[in-house]
Amino acid sequence: MTRQFDEEVLLGKVLNVFWVKGWQATSMSDLASAASVQRGSLYHAYGDKERLFLLAFDRYAEQVLAASRAALAAPTARVALQRFFEVSIASMTMDTPPRGCFTTKTAMESGQSGAEIHGRVCALTQGLEAALVEALARDTVRPSLAMSPAEAAKLILAFTRGLAVMERLAHGPEQLQALSQSMVALIATA
Repeated sequence: MTRQFDEEVLLGKVLNVFWVKGWQATSMSDLASAASVQRGSLYHAYGDKERLFLLAFDRYAEQVLAASRAALAAPTARVALQRFFEVSIASMTMDTPPRGCFTTKTAMESGQSGAEIHGRVCALTQGLEAALVEALARDTVRPSLAMSPAEAAKLILAFTRGLAVMERLAHGPEQLQALSQSMVALIATA
């Protein structure tokens, strides 16, 4: 049986539903409705909700890592971190109303979602940490750090999870940027 839909478009719509509603509250009917396909077509093509989630999350993770690496490719620690936080905050605050941080939302539900989803969230956060360490360890960046690249990466990663919570508490992009500038000042001397 030939699929009657564009998989990339479908996974984008599926991702949006999971992002807005969360893993637990999303049903296959919600996904089918958002994707404008029959629920049976989704079951036939993907098997179940978890498989759809994993495919959508993998695409999301690729985009997050690519955007983060691009932002971190800056000549100084200060500029790299400012760009990294700008990308993170833009992701959290886009749309009306803002959707928040998909990674953090998914991590908060990982107890109900199962080991494979939990593993994907862990892999993404580990990928972000590795990208931060790599960028901050560059010869042109390392001397301007107030701590080791590994320590800075762990702190930054934890801080972004805190930013995600603050965003949910009705802090807008300007407030989140101000918080991130304070963090940059603590970590980067130049």
